[in-house]
Amino acid sequence: MSHAPALIEAQNLNMRYVTGRLALQGASLSVAAGEFAVILGANGSGKSTMLRIIAGITKPTDGQVRIAGQDITGLKGRHLAEARMALGMVFQHANLVKRRSVLANVVCGTLGRHRNALTALGMLPAQELPFGLRCLERVGLTKFAYQRASTLSGGQAQRASIARALAQRPAALLADEPLASLDPEAAEEVMRLLRRLAKEEGMAVLAVLHQPDIARRYADRLLGLRKGVIAFADQPANVTDGEIDSLYEGFATT
Repeated sequence: MSHAPALIEAQNLNMRYVTGRLALQGASLSVAAGEFAVILGANGSGKSTMLRIIAGITKPTDGQVRIAGQDITGLKGRHLAEARMALGMVFQHANLVKRRSVLANVVCGTLGRHRNALTALGMLPAQELPFGLRCLERVGLTKFAYQRASTLSGGQAQRASIARALAQRPAALLADEPLASLDPEAAEEVMRLLRRLAKEEGMAVLAVLHQPDIARRYADRLLGLRKGVIAFADQPANVTDGEIDSLYEGFATT
């Protein structure tokens, strides 16, 4: 793992909000090509803030983020948008356009490469349809390509949102609580998919999860975040139940 290039790097991230609350303190991490890493922590521990900074959505007070070797911390506008194409993003909810076909939703992930008058009007680049189908094949949804997105189950919709992220041709993938609205069987399916994308396609995958047990079974590395500080970063076998429990002590579990 150490010989693979780091595709996601965050160094000494600090985030202080205008209210004075310190959300992150000196937080650093890296995720290599072919690695599936999971951030665990209670609500309010800084997990989503960290992911938003890595994604370039939020600017840190201090620190640096590199994606596929490029420092994105100081980028703005078009330059930031282009750099962020290297990073696919999956959210808690699939956010599909339900009246459009599953394939059309996936091809929306290619629009960053096709900025023109037609795409500005909502047209999809026809030349990307075959690639969109290949992205659906990678997540096991080929047969649903021409159905409306509204016909998909929760787990299928989340896999379609992963296909949409893959349509960007990213080097790395971020997933912010991708299992939160899924039943246990669908959650296992999504975790198998994320691990496969890391192992078979060499992507760097970083997920925020609320389920330590499922994280233990699928992740290569667990990162524990408590009050904005990374408490541990190690292989699941080396992280004790006590260390995980300590992340949630003093916090409401709902």
